Amino acid sequence: MLEHHVLKSLLGAWALAACSPEETTAVQEHLGGCGDCADEALRLRDAVGLLHRPDSLDLDPGLRARVLDACLERRPARVPVPGWAAPYDAETARLDALLQDIGDAEWHAPVRLRWFEGGRQVSRRTTVAGVVAHLMSVDGLVAGALGLEDPLGGLPAAGPTPAASAEAYCRAAHPPQTHAVRRPWRDRTHAIVRAASCAGGDTGAGAAGGAGGAASSCGPPAVPYGGGPALPLRDALLDRAFACWIHAEDVAEAVDYPYDPPAPRHLHAMIDLAARSLPGVLAARRRAGLAAPARTRHLVPAGRPGRSLRLEIEGRGGGEWLIPLDSPGATGSAEHQVAHVALDGVEFCRLAAGHVAPREAAAGQAGDADAISDVLHAAASLSRL
Repeated sequence: MLEHHVLKSLLGAWALAACSPEETTAVQEHLGGCGDCADEALRLRDAVGLLHRPDSLDLDPGLRARVLDACLERRPARVPVPGWAAPYDAETARLDALLQDIGDAEWHAPVRLRWFEGGRQVSRRTTVAGVVAHLMSVDGLVAGALGLEDPLGGLPAAGPTPAASAEAYCRAAHPPQTHAVRRPWRDRTHAIVRAASCAGGDTGAGAAGGAGGAASSCGPPAVPYGGGPALPLRDALLDRAFACWIHAEDVAEAVDYPYDPPAPRHLHAMIDLAARSLPGVLAARRRAGLAAPARTRHLVPAGRPGRSLRLEIEGRGGGEWLIPLDSPGATGSAEHQVAHVALDGVEFCRLAAGHVAPREAAAGQAGDADAISDVLHAAASLSRL
């Protein structure tokens, strides 16, 4: 039997799990009969909890890419996945790893999908299985452009817009989806990556001032995506990678599963797509009377500098973009900068996903208040079901 002062001196080591088995047993027996030491032990254990950050069960988002790179250095792929398809390949693989790690009952866990519409946040209730079915149905727009067969058994999943595609699939999918939806979704993502890899050609990114730039006529097919001008294949796959990550976070939140943001280079590409889309969205909102009118008497000619907002993205995937404000055809100009907004990269993406309202975005702001409000609302308007 150890004396009281000896046992008290062991409390710090006990809280750090550094005692021997015999000492641990002695301390625990002592705590059952000594209130003062029990209180001290509780305080020490809480302090240790603050010192040790809980380890995430999720793998590093960049681990898969590093493993593949190492493998391909030894044996190059016959048809390599192009860099512009890598974010979609990585995000679908990460979501699939999450789905394989949950139990059958969790496929029915309630999930709240959120987006920004009509100037306000809206939401819809579904399940984990419903989220996967939603992703698969909208991926069908890309699959159709690539000439792939529909794995959904003839259900009318395709539609002119992502929302219409998802709605059509949800109306036709009865009874409610279960874990069985995972296999066709994963087969479709694999097929899309293979077809995109074989498409080759110049997949040049959307034109500055909007994500709706036309794809090169000699490159891979453009994707009639969103009811507007067709997206280049690389932008369509970036958009699908973004949606996969955001909805994977929705699923992870519903099943209490740790989930990290994408690898920094993939996150940067997603932010770049959103930034390139903002001028076109601003113009559309202005035509609808939802944004402040242009401050120039005439539209700035295409390719000429105009009034601009500096969008500074900090942290993972960060960078700076000059967003033309008065004409989607104008170029951003530091000389014509009238406002500056700074946002964390993940926060900006959640704003673009409709998970954060513009007025709640943790943004550093300076300059023209109307321009800042318009750009933040335009970013939220990128979101959809």
